Amino acid sequence: MPGVFVSMKHPIRKATTNDFPAILGMIKELARFEKAPEKVTNTVKQMEAEQELFECFVVENKDGEVIAMALYYFAYYTWIGKSLYLDDLYVKEAYRGNGIATALIKEIFEVAKKEKCKRVRWQVLDWNEPAIQLYKKLGADVDGEWCNCDFNEKSIIDF
Repeated sequence: MPGVFVSMKHPIRKATTNDFPAILGMIKELARFEKAPEKVTNTVKQMEAEQELFECFVVENKDGEVIAMALYYFAYYTWIGKSLYLDDLYVKEAYRGNGIATALIKEIFEVAKKEKCKRVRWQVLDWNEPAIQLYKKLGADVDGEWCNCDFNEKSIIDF
């Protein structure tokens, strides 16, 4: 899907392994914003080793710097079937408010349609009001009922 454009100065394209350092940098920025920087343990080397497990779109500025990303993967939910899970959507602060997040979400929906997904899902923190308002404006059903149940790597090993 090359050549999809937010505007002439902000092209959307599929990420390559060369983008992994920039993507990981934005993952870390997002973790700081979400008040959990210590939870990021991923590395570029790990992303390279596991790259068949995820896909990502990136947006560049006019200088070729990656300024936004949408990282996703496919999942299977027993109630409905094949789904697309948007794990991270991030736009660098200086570029927010320019429609980049909306354009990335539209690109994600194009993938979901092409892949015949039954659902697109992602999470948002309950205090991130600007994101919640954007998602509601786009028509998302923001469900505050479900809670996450996580085990980290050490807990998995010790189980």
